[in-house]
Amino acid sequence: MTSQAQELLRAALALPVNDRADVAAELLASLDEPADTDRQAVEDAWAHEIERRARRVLAGESAGEPWGDVRARLMPNT
Repeated sequence: MTSQAQELLRAALALPVNDRADVAAELLASLDEPADTDRQAVEDAWAHEIERRARRVLAGESAGEPWGDVRARLMPNT
């Protein structure tokens, strides 16, 4: 952790509990906001994976499973 980050942490820890909770919530929320490049990279990766799986099915390398069988395995009590 940089000295600047350590200084900010010390200052934040000195705040009243409600203010610390607000700061923590804002920091956590900032981590959930993906950058545009990250979103594009994820979309590209999914497109590649879908294409790979489709090629396997078309080549007869993967037959897949019926949805009912998968659902029964994942949710046995429904």
